[in-house]
Amino acid sequence: MMEVEKNENFKNDNILKDENSLKNEKALNDWLPITASRKGKWWYAATHNVTSMVGAGILGLPYAMSQLGWGAGVTILVMSWVVTLYTLWQMVEMHEMIPGKRFDRYHELGQYAFGDKLGLWLVVPQQLIVQAGCDIVYMVTGGTSLQKFYNIVSPHGKPIKLTYFIMIFASVQFFLSNLPNFNSITGVSFAAAVMSLSYSAIAWIASLIKGVQPDTSYDSRYNTHAGEVFGFLSGLGTVAFAFSGHNVVLEIQATIPSTPEKPSKKPMWKGSLLAYIVVALCYFPVAFVGYLVFGKLVNDNILISLQKPSWLIATANIFVVIHVIGSYQVFAMPVFDMMETFLVMKMKFKPSSTLRLITRSTYVGFTMFVGIAFPFFGSLLSVLGGIAFAPTSYYLPCIIWLIICKPKRYSLSWYCNWFSIIFGASLTILAPIGAVRDIIVQSSTYKFFS
Repeated sequence: MMEVEKNENFKNDNILKDENSLKNEKALNDWLPITASRKGKWWYAATHNVTSMVGAGILGLPYAMSQLGWGAGVTILVMSWVVTLYTLWQMVEMHEMIPGKRFDRYHELGQYAFGDKLGLWLVVPQQLIVQAGCDIVYMVTGGTSLQKFYNIVSPHGKPIKLTYFIMIFASVQFFLSNLPNFNSITGVSFAAAVMSLSYSAIAWIASLIKGVQPDTSYDSRYNTHAGEVFGFLSGLGTVAFAFSGHNVVLEIQATIPSTPEKPSKKPMWKGSLLAYIVVALCYFPVAFVGYLVFGKLVNDNILISLQKPSWLIATANIFVVIHVIGSYQVFAMPVFDMMETFLVMKMKFKPSSTLRLITRSTYVGFTMFVGIAFPFFGSLLSVLGGIAFAPTSYYLPCIIWLIICKPKRYSLSWYCNWFSIIFGASLTILAPIGAVRDIIVQSSTYKFFS
């Protein structure tokens, strides 16, 4: 009898512990920014995807075309769009592939495929490189665009250092970072998405109106064969950088409600497909028209090549600022989620508004400091871009798909996945080589805290 009672007590204790752990887990998920609100709509997904995908790096695509040339440039850009659309579809499908389970975060999917420890170490460092790296670039881009706007509207005004414009941009982020969860930044994200369409349209329509110049040439922009090869590799890095939005796909889908009758993948795919059509409408005209008009003389920012009318270029720069304000938040939310999870789960802090304020302000302060200290961070990020951007968008979803879904060998799915893996891995290997060479060549012009 005593044995039976002890066993019963032991079972009851375990049930209570399980119930308490489930309650604690639910309370934490209700507080964390990714899972706090599950009221997202399909157009929320479209908005966040456009904001995360169409970065200010789009203005450098005509320059990448001048490095790659017409044949390779068109092929690689179109192939990147097709491959990353396919891997995006895979991620949307895998979000709820296991009955009763939602992979709300990229690393959770990685952990299911590769194991708890290996999955965490494979995915989280790459995610952080992309998300924190993009946020630092957005700090610099936002500050630079504000500076360009100031210089255009006040050509005879007192020169102001880039540092101060980055600080102005950061002050907005200190405020917005206290919005509690992903759905609460939808308005900011929508404004950013509209702005990305607007400045992209300004870039290619103004170029089209300007027309092909008499001295336009599509020959190599480099004088040496070595320069041509390394420039080509650098162009690959620019294209890989342009397709970095997959790092927040599962986190966006986590905000959409889901039931067995109405799974989240349906509205998510609807929003994602619309977003990718918008991406095509932004990327291809800017890249192709910009290169067509200016040829090998195009600047690494198409707006600099345009120069006039000044009021239109000033407007475009303000649009860029508004866009990167929203993009910063879309990439920052998953980082906030990781940091707050770590502090509560591992460091045993209690969830509170004070913890959130300190954590998020520290992150914004860190990205601001790095942006001020290294205003040439974009060049450094190109090195990491090939290493982290290409895997997470081009082929890591394919590897996970092969592990979880196990498509039949030599089937269409099998071939599509292996083609994407080989194409993405080639970018991972080749793109950083060109970026390292660019850094070495330009190092004499770099200035810290400029």
